[in-house]
Amino acid sequence: MSIDRFLDYITHEKKYSPHTRVAYQKNLTDFRDFCEVKFEMKQIDQVDYSQIRAWIISLVEKKNTNRTVNRKISVLRSYYKFLLRTETISTTPLKLHRPLKISKKVNVPFSTDEIDRLLNSDLFSANYEGILQKTIISLFYYTGIRRQELIDLKISSIDFETASIKVLGKRNKERIIPLLVEAVDCLKIYLSYKKDLSLRNQNYFFCTETGLKLNERFVYQTVNYYFGVVSTKVKKSPHMLRHSFATHLINNGADLNSVKELLGHKSVAATQIYTHSSLDRIKEIYVKAHPRGKKN
Repeated sequence: MSIDRFLDYITHEKKYSPHTRVAYQKNLTDFRDFCEVKFEMKQIDQVDYSQIRAWIISLVEKKNTNRTVNRKISVLRSYYKFLLRTETISTTPLKLHRPLKISKKVNVPFSTDEIDRLLNSDLFSANYEGILQKTIISLFYYTGIRRQELIDLKISSIDFETASIKVLGKRNKERIIPLLVEAVDCLKIYLSYKKDLSLRNQNYFFCTETGLKLNERFVYQTVNYYFGVVSTKVKKSPHMLRHSFATHLINNGADLNSVKELLGHKSVAATQIYTHSSLDRIKEIYVKAHPRGKKN
């Protein structure tokens, strides 16, 4: 089946993560199921744009955002490009498709004050779960890693001698992130609590009290709950801590290329989104640095 071949392609050749493979598979099977019910078509490599357009309409009617719809169609686009490359089809049904318009949202990162108030608070319980949750939030802010990267972090990935961690990012690309002294101390405190659990064959750095690997929901709820106490911002997620990490570095003079490497972005263009929330800081630097600004 062409879907299976495509999934093998993105896994073995494109080196997409298992998480991405699952998401792509769901997208494609959802579309296939829609075509089978709506048009009695079992092979989606035979569709034309009218079927795709009908799916788009159904997604919008189900209250999916334009951003979500565009993401789903992007998966289809990759799938049909693969079919073109393997000469399974001669033309893509998405050739003339234009993405739905998306209103630009400026996600406001957590302030340094909000983060300090949380990490310096006594909100975290003095037991394993409390230390685990505090360490999760701390590591997000100290390193800017993604949620899945944190979940997949291995004990062997932490190098206390060089004060750094090795992160396996998207497309299985490795990167090294340095750790501040405070981050190293935080990780060591967590490990001291973890050792008391007497877990066997536990390769993952973070785990539940029973030794299970963390899941995405637990990590999200941890960040959302604690920042709900100290912040009134609408979006309180692990990605917002990543956003805060990048924004605060840029605000304090870090160049985009350095932040790009720390975040594991493929290009600087992906990193530039974090400069929007730093505009006031950029204006301040501009006025102070420009010869005409200095005179005023």
